[in-house]
Amino acid sequence: MTRFDIITIFPEIFDSYVNESILSRAQKRKKIKIHIINLRDFADDAHHMVDDRPYGGGPGMVFKLEPLVKAISSLKLKKSKVKIILFSAGGKKFDSKVAAETAKKYNRIVMIAGRYEGIDERIKKVLRDSELPFQELSIGPYVLTGGELPAMVVIDSVSRHISGVLGKEESLEEKRYGVGVSVYTRPEVFIYKNKKYTVPKILLSGDHKKIAAWRETNRRASPKGQEEWRLKNKKTCL
Repeated sequence: MTRFDIITIFPEIFDSYVNESILSRAQKRKKIKIHIINLRDFADDAHHMVDDRPYGGGPGMVFKLEPLVKAISSLKLKKSKVKIILFSAGGKKFDSKVAAETAKKYNRIVMIAGRYEGIDERIKKVLRDSELPFQELSIGPYVLTGGELPAMVVIDSVSRHISGVLGKEESLEEKRYGVGVSVYTRPEVFIYKNKKYTVPKILLSGDHKKIAAWRETNRRASPKGQEEWRLKNKKTCL
């Protein structure tokens, strides 16, 4: 079983997403476990304050170090097969490859969903001194208001690569015919405002070899397919 621990100040954000559809079934089948930690539970003051003004001035507030360290310590992490994720716009790009590697190498994934101006930089030194492996990740070239959405992206993407979560390994789109292939379903002909929208005839032929060839051509023509080809051949795809 792979366990995800998310440290956040908004635990309710996760309820509707992780308790529906595939992630819900995966938890019931004990393929994954999702544990939400409310950072405010580890604040000492009566108001459960977990942030403060940044030293040196500037706008916004910063997550304090003490409650973060207490929250992480409460998880009693072992060094083996544990990965701690800090979300940062300047972190390593999170993609399907990173998701697959994470699913393969780790069975305990801890994510800190930061807010406001970020978290006290010293948390990285604390983790290093504690010999706990961590990685800074970014889910895209943009800035979000908090780390909750990135945490849900990681949970969803990594879970798909855990055996049994999707029912069959063949359910992975990457293993069926690659990302970026156009797909169609019933009806064969759809009429809207006197115009017909039809399914490509090759997909109705029953000829699996021709269908596979069509899908491969279709995949290569997609932006994702072009990027994969460019990286593989180390050339610019025009």
